[in-house]
Amino acid sequence: MSRPTIRPTNVERFFAEDDVIVSKTDLKGIITYANKIFLDIADYTEKEVVGQPHNIIRHPEMPAGIFRLMWDTIQDSREIFAYVCNMTKGGDHYWVLAHVTPTFNEKGVPIGYHSNRRVPERRVMPGIQELYARLRAEERRHASPREGATASLAIINRMLADKGVSYDEYIHGL
Repeated sequence: MSRPTIRPTNVERFFAEDDVIVSKTDLKGIITYANKIFLDIADYTEKEVVGQPHNIIRHPEMPAGIFRLMWDTIQDSREIFAYVCNMTKGGDHYWVLAHVTPTFNEKGVPIGYHSNRRVPERRVMPGIQELYARLRAEERRHASPREGATASLAIINRMLADKGVSYDEYIHGL
């Protein structure tokens, strides 16, 4: 199924402080579950998202390096917290603080991923947006998206090494 190109509207949406956006995917990032809050904020029906790649809600201005970091972390069977800008079916956007964890079967083998997203800490958003703008600028300097994502991830890793913290420690320390 081909998806239509959605253009960002630059309109930000917000959700309630006590709302939790939940989704589950298989190991390839294909959505297997989305709760009502996910569907309501993203303007999709369950039928439209289940079976689709989770990046159906990816905002084009999100740095690929952040997603590379997320995938590297969860594929290593570790959890991660990250600020993410998602996009609705109509092109509006909404920021979340995502907590993504692997889901394991009874033998301890990863079988998918689970993500809870909450309202982001608004006071840290200017710093997150500044970092993400820097990462996107680096990504655009490269001929291929893969090279751009690698360069962006290198910036993140250098920043974390300089600070002597993990990404989660960095996020929680903002």
